[in-house]
Amino acid sequence: MELRLEGVSKTYPNGTRALHDVTLTIPRGMFGLLGPNGAGKSTLMRSIATLQEVDAGSMTFDGIDIRKDKDRLRDVLGFLPQDFGVYPKVTAWDMLDHLAQLKGLSQRRSRHDAVKALLTKVNLWEHRDRRLGGFSGGMKQRFGIAQALLGDPKLLIVDEPTAGLDPAERFRFHNLLAEISADIVVLLSTHIVSDVADLCQNMAVLAQGRVVTSGHPLRLVEELKERVWKRFVTKQEELDALTQSLTVIAVRRVAGQRLVHVHAESAPEGFELANPDLEDVYFHALSRASKAA
Repeated sequence: MELRLEGVSKTYPNGTRALHDVTLTIPRGMFGLLGPNGAGKSTLMRSIATLQEVDAGSMTFDGIDIRKDKDRLRDVLGFLPQDFGVYPKVTAWDMLDHLAQLKGLSQRRSRHDAVKALLTKVNLWEHRDRRLGGFSGGMKQRFGIAQALLGDPKLLIVDEPTAGLDPAERFRFHNLLAEISADIVVLLSTHIVSDVADLCQNMAVLAQGRVVTSGHPLRLVEELKERVWKRFVTKQEELDALTQSLTVIAVRRVAGQRLVHVHAESAPEGFELANPDLEDVYFHALSRASKAA
């Protein structure tokens, strides 16, 4: 079971090229699609979810040609979009029961069993009679996952699911996604590096509509070993000079000071070796993409 994308491209009528020859193989488990806002992540998610057409390329999942047989894909698809709205005056039970009917679960007893199981799975059973308008952001996202899991999907797409959640809710949501991804393909789109670092066995970085790097997160970090160097800077003029002369991949705040990470084959003057992490992988990929544009 895997999702295959080959040469997927999309240009909007206004001339914006959202996707450029995207080619990826996404296996069972959690796959992180990492990129800044405007990178084309949501366009790709919506295209895979059959909500819009692409201009070129092929998309297949478990033998299903997504572009030609949208209904077959929808039968095995769960989707949590970036902006998931709810009816504020409807209870969690009534809303999920209604969505289950739309999904084709017509037998009342089996449908109610499924709704109960999903609300329990996402830890909302005790809130089943509460109106959705009173849910916290994290509770709404967990309800969104419950509706996406109706019908036992084999492919689950979640677009920016943890944006705006507090740390405790993010932790609960991470645990839920990790549990779900054991048996199906889960495609997680996010601009939060720690989401991918915590959850994903495989990943890709999308920038300006192109895949700029992909692979196992730990392998990608390993490839940067002894090529990332760090140094504290105090003045903006010093940072500007470093940016002109070196490949600066990240500037972080540490105890109020600016810590500069650069990519180089050997130590630049005044720098010491840094232990790279996934943020370095991400920002290095974005830096390469920017230079190539």
